[in-house]
Amino acid sequence: MTQHSVTHAAFTIVRHYDASPSRVFAAWAKKDNKARWYASHAGWTSQDFTIDFRIGGREHLSITSPDRVVHTFDGQYQDIVPNERIIYSYDIHLDRTRISVSLTTVELKADGAGTKLVFTEQDAFLDGHDTVSQRETGTRSLLDSVAAFLAKGEPA
Repeated sequence: MTQHSVTHAAFTIVRHYDASPSRVFAAWAKKDNKARWYASHAGWTSQDFTIDFRIGGREHLSITSPDRVVHTFDGQYQDIVPNERIIYSYDIHLDRTRISVSLTTVELKADGAGTKLVFTEQDAFLDGHDTVSQRETGTRSLLDSVAAFLAKGEPA
């Protein structure tokens, strides 16, 4: 018999981007933009990426790591305020094993000529397959990817 467990955790990351709130929002809201920073990692193979960016809409990413583990993200948008806020819930699977269920809030605030982004995530980690430290490290890397995307000056 398998021993089941759940560990609850939360973290917040604050970032400043040298881009307007509308450009930062567009990095998350437009599929082509998000695919450049979210669905492409060096050495990983993206299998499927879809996004229906509206309240109630869904997002799906299936990507394979270099060690051939399929990482699957399935999310649903709970609230969207253009250029200000995105709230979504999601779960992650490694191959067929669900490892977590999460609620994320992305807040965007004008900050001088740029944007202050406040990323808050509440997690339920299942059966010891993930930890808050691992998730926060991965999220920091993704937010670095957003910065790199925005630094290229691509249109929103």
